[in-house]
Parts: sequence; C-alpha cells; structure tokens
Amino acid sequence: MRDEHRPIHAPIPGLGLRSLKTAFSCLLTALLYAFLPSRNPTFACIGAIFGMGSDMGESRLNGGNRFFGTIIGGFIGLALYALEHALFPEGSYWLRLPLIAVGVVLLVVLCVLFHWPGGVQPGGVVLCIILFNTPPHHFDYAIDRMIDTGVGVLISLAVNWLLPRDRLEKWLHMSPTEAQ
Repeated sequence: MRDEHRPIHAPIPGLGLRSLKTAFSCLLTALLYAFLPSRNPTFACIGAIFGMGSDMGESRLNGGNRFFGTIIGGFIGLALYALEHALFPEGSYWLRLPLIAVGVVLLVVLCVLFHWPGGVQPGGVVLCIILFNTPPHHFDYAIDRMIDTGVGVLISLAVNWLLPRDRLEKWLHMSPTEAQ
C-alpha cells in the first residue's frame, strides 16, 4: 500500500519530505556530473526524479520502471536504427514510421514478458529519441543515456535508503502528525 502524500507544514503548499529528497537527489546527481565535464547531467537528473518514491518500495518500482524501460527501449532503438541505416545509409524518415510501430510493439511485449509493464512509457521515450533525434554516434549516445539514467536512479535509491521518512521526522523533530 502506498503512503498517502503527507507534506510538512511549509509556506509552499504540497512541499513534503519526498519533494525535498527529490531535490537533494537532483543536486547530488548534478554535483557528480560537475566532475565529469564531458557528460551532461540531464538524463541522470531525470532518472533521479523518476527514481524517488515515498519509500524504498516505491523508489525501487519507479526507478526500476525508468531504468528497465530505458534499457529495453534503448536496445530496441539501436537495433531499429541499425536496420534503417543498413537499408538506407543516409537514413529514411519513411522507414522510421513502420519501425516506430514495430519498436513500440516489441517494447510492450518485452516489458510484459519481463513483468515490468511500467517500463513501457520511459522505454518509449528512449525509443523515440533514438529513432527520431539521435546524433551521428547513435550507439554511444544510447549507451550513455542508459548509464546516465542508471546513475540518477541509483542516487535516488541511495538518498531514499539513507533518509527514510521516519529518520527525517526524528531529525527534524517532527511527530508523524506534524509531518501530515
């Protein structure tokens, strides 16, 4: 059972501990990427946002959906991109139309087979990015997006594991009723 939204009493309506942990996860992710100047933190921060839940179970589900979907969508996108460019070295928008349909069907089937249907949406996003908006080095780009997503998800899981709600409530001297 999911926890209901219990925002702390704050001047900004709806601001709760999960919101603060999400912001902290993004901060840590972007800070890590500051030491990797050739990398862009965008997809890692998106992974951090998707990876945060109200508790560890929800974080594993949310982050797992994002990471698993990214991996499956990334590999399907790479395979279809390779097929397109084997047939048309300069690329063919008109071939991408049936390829996107085939890719989405494969994505849904694989996510269902692996019992991870929540991976369809994030996987579809990656699939579309690879087919319709990929830079010339598509393989490196796709692998980098998978890694970046994993980094962000792992940071959110670590933050949620290290800062569970009950620990934060104690540190902030909040009773559970004050946290609501």
